[in-house]
Amino acid sequence: MADQPIFDLSGQVAVITGASKGIGLAIAEAYAAAGARVVLSSRKQAALDEAAERIWERGQAALPVAAHTGDATAVQKLVERVLGEYGRIDILVNNAAANPHFGHILTAEESHFTKTFDTNVTGYFRMAKACAAVMQQQGGGKIINVASVAGKTPLPMMGVYCVTKAGVLMLTEVLAAELAQFNIQVNAIAPGFIKTKFSAALWGSEQIYAATVKAIPQGRMGEAEEITGVALYLASAASSFTTGATFVVDGGQLVASPMGI
Repeated sequence: MADQPIFDLSGQVAVITGASKGIGLAIAEAYAAAGARVVLSSRKQAALDEAAERIWERGQAALPVAAHTGDATAVQKLVERVLGEYGRIDILVNNAAANPHFGHILTAEESHFTKTFDTNVTGYFRMAKACAAVMQQQGGGKIINVASVAGKTPLPMMGVYCVTKAGVLMLTEVLAAELAQFNIQVNAIAPGFIKTKFSAALWGSEQIYAATVKAIPQGRMGEAEEITGVALYLASAASSFTTGATFVVDGGQLVASPMGI
């Protein structure tokens, strides 16, 4: 560690799901800039190709591979493709997410729960299981689960999503405890309201946006790039003794006083 910058990812291979846009793409670009070979994954190949082009234009390595984390076979094929191209997996960022229901939780259908859990929780489990097997053989690795402040506090009209993100936080802790013996660190990032296409329902309306930022002491939504600092820390040697932790990046939302002070 002393012979190279502490946040250097040179020679490492990072797999990022939900990487065609938003937080996933921002993390992929940060990792590529730090020297990693990044594998971008999401459901649509065309969007991934466009995202990878942004990284290639900078002279950095990016491999776009379409895969749906809700499909166990697709996950296994993704891992096999990465191993075929690069021979290893050092970092996994579970970022793919779904939120098909917006409303009071008791208005949700069971199908909403099934779809959201399958992507947000079971999908993370599938990717972690497949990648951890590779990491164990290599002697270590990093798993980073993108959760949300929604996993730590109820948010209006987002009940199903909140429950799944709470599941991500516990999955992170369980994996951290069980994989520590293999030198695999597992941590979570809990972003607050970040301005991405995924959160368009919160900033697309002036009225909803005003109510949203009122709950944030910094008075604004975050940008995807503002997640990359902690993501880089968790992927690098700097976090070698950090596992089972959740890092909140929310502009102070969770510590805000209901009195607005």
